[in-house]
Amino acid sequence: MKAVEEFGGKAIVKRPANPTAEDQIAMINELVSQKVSAIAIAANDVDALQPACEKAAAAGIKVISLDSALNPASRLTHVQQADPVAIGRVLVEAAFDMAGGSGEFAILSATSTATNQNTWIANMEKLLKEDAKYKDLKLVKTAYGDDLRDKSVSETEALLQTYPDLKVIVAPTTVGIAAAAKVVTDKGLVGKVKVTGLGLPSEMAAYMTADGSCPYMFLWNPIDIGYLAGYTAKAMVEGATGALGDKIEAGALGSREVVTATSGDGGTEVVLGDPFKFDTANIGEWSKVY
Repeated sequence: MKAVEEFGGKAIVKRPANPTAEDQIAMINELVSQKVSAIAIAANDVDALQPACEKAAAAGIKVISLDSALNPASRLTHVQQADPVAIGRVLVEAAFDMAGGSGEFAILSATSTATNQNTWIANMEKLLKEDAKYKDLKLVKTAYGDDLRDKSVSETEALLQTYPDLKVIVAPTTVGIAAAAKVVTDKGLVGKVKVTGLGLPSEMAAYMTADGSCPYMFLWNPIDIGYLAGYTAKAMVEGATGALGDKIEAGALGSREVVTATSGDGGTEVVLGDPFKFDTANIGEWSKVY
């Protein structure tokens, strides 16, 4: 909204009542009927959303994705919050560190169809397989909380019951990491099981203390990814096509270049930056920001 207001446009914000493709499709169709200039969407099911996005494109609307990518047939380009390879790497390194170099860990993801989650997890699995450093670190299960608090809680409880020797839960979703940290804390397992992943500082500050369940975690600045998406949408409306080499002038963030998508999906993307580490030294400051 800040970006769109800066360049004199009007921002329409749509939030689904439920994290389902059906709700997102209904929102896209409504925006098509409103004849908007551009749509930027964090996709929760790329295949299910494709017909609606193609309908929007056929109506002359510039469609981009952010956070969780649409497939290339559905988007002009994607706004990538951080290098997905780097995200996979820092999450594996965190699990290795917190497990003391060996033992069991599990992943608590969002929906099984979320492209961002699946890309990060695939990069984690690739690193575990290819780097001998992690030969004693065992990924026992990837569970899905569907970005719903109650389901994320129940999935965490199931992981703890099924794998009594579990050392670390990695949740690359803000809903999942908060749920996992709370369950571990409430069950008195702090110290035995550690939680890390991608979280909001304001939600995780209570668990990121000297004796908390989450020693540290990662994320990016969600304000900046929205801001970059606003200016990327503007560029598409003004004639950019999302082709390699396109320049995005992104206000206070400066210039960005459209590059090949690191996910390998055949599309392009605009990258915000590297993942940022939050720990006990900086969580107090950042929890006041978001």
